Amino acid sequence: MSNAVLTLPSDPKELQDLVRSRDIEIYNQNILIAKLQHQLSGMQRHRFGSSSEKLDQMEMTLENVEIAVVPEPASAKPLEPDKKQQPKRKPLPAHLPRVDDVIAVPETCCTECGSTELRPLSESITEELDYIPARFVVRRIVRPKLSCRTCETIHQAPMPSRPIERGRPTAGLLAHVLVSKYADHLPLYRQSQIYAREGIDLHRSTLAGWVGQVGRLLEPLAEAIGAHVMQSGMIFADDTTTQVQDKGAGKTKTGRIWAYVCDARGYGGDTSPAAFYRYSGNREGAHPHAHLKTFNGTMHIDGYAGYNQIVTDNKITDIACLAHIRRKFFDVHKATGSPLAQEALTQIAALYKIEKEIKGLPPDIRAQTRQDKAKPLLKTFANWLIQTHTQISGKTPLAAAIRYAQKRLPKLDPYLEDGRTEIDNNAAERAMRPIALGRKNYMFVGSDTGGKSAAILYTLIETAKMNGIDPQAWLTDVLNRIADHPMKTVADLAPWNFK
Repeated sequence: MSNAVLTLPSDPKELQDLVRSRDIEIYNQNILIAKLQHQLSGMQRHRFGSSSEKLDQMEMTLENVEIAVVPEPASAKPLEPDKKQQPKRKPLPAHLPRVDDVIAVPETCCTECGSTELRPLSESITEELDYIPARFVVRRIVRPKLSCRTCETIHQAPMPSRPIERGRPTAGLLAHVLVSKYADHLPLYRQSQIYAREGIDLHRSTLAGWVGQVGRLLEPLAEAIGAHVMQSGMIFADDTTTQVQDKGAGKTKTGRIWAYVCDARGYGGDTSPAAFYRYSGNREGAHPHAHLKTFNGTMHIDGYAGYNQIVTDNKITDIACLAHIRRKFFDVHKATGSPLAQEALTQIAALYKIEKEIKGLPPDIRAQTRQDKAKPLLKTFANWLIQTHTQISGKTPLAAAIRYAQKRLPKLDPYLEDGRTEIDNNAAERAMRPIALGRKNYMFVGSDTGGKSAAILYTLIETAKMNGIDPQAWLTDVLNRIADHPMKTVADLAPWNFK
């Protein structure tokens, strides 16, 4: 810069041209800096931020902090506890079995008068919560043989059907392995280590074989849940990546897990909630086209172009996601502190406030409220986007966020008309959270077949959770019954029918 100052032209016109060129250069550099700040902020948030996929890390941090602040016992009088911070002690659950430890009075006679006539008066009961570690048992199937005294024919009851023929695991053990892996995100090799502490040798490959066989056994039930989702008339759709071992290549490839969710709880509908997962080796549009070939209705989606063909073919009403629009402005505000991005967030927050007020109300009331309150706000927001876009450079991240919002905003019109719909696609994104958590623990699936099994088992376990059903108890019941259950009525085993 110092050399440039020394060689400034003396001609005023040349000097003006130089200043203009420098202004243009500075302007372009400022835009580049803003873009790089935006990208850097996004990468930092992806790696360190409190997104849905990072919540488990944040929870562990909070646990460590809470443990660290527990005061040590002191001989001095303790400080008065803060009643606001103290958790309220609830009674222990009534359904838990009670084990009594009776502590008898040590005296055999009265310490006051010496009388030996002590009679029961009442008792004091203090309840504590104990934990008895899970334990393995060997369940023996005993089938007596009977012989006819007349003709010596031998009679014996046949072996009952089991989830894995000629296998050793019961339905209860198989259900535990599945829930530990797909609900609690515990890899099979860690389960094998836990079982080894109990003196049980169950190698990871053995557990993997069980999971694969159970996946094939339960596939018809997962397909029945999928049919329930596709018949619901309104779904949420999303997809995410999963790493798949590419055998022979010495590396992994990127597969996809697709989620299709029906959830009528937002408007008090009577359709049972369910999540249907499918696996594919890539993200080609042919996959959602095949998944949704029987669906006709309303679908909440992001802007992925792979849905376009099936939307056109089946005349599906597709609804955009306001959460995706909000996220674009949030990223800009986080990176640059832009007051215009903050204004966009404020207007979007007003729309979400209306949704909070009408959550769980009947569809007609929701639709009318949106027409009265949300429609004017959405129109104001659309006009603000047009006006703001003309006032800023088209090369900035904020301009990109505005263009994205303008492109997707017209797709929000159906949500104003139909009270069954939602303002965003968060139901599908919540269904993706277990995939993200599992991805952190077992890193990749072993093959395309393993990806298919994972999709089947996620379908069963997440649907049970959405219906408030204990997946361990339900899967145990299903695995005990499904081998003898008619396939044409397999939907009767769905979680919403479990008692």
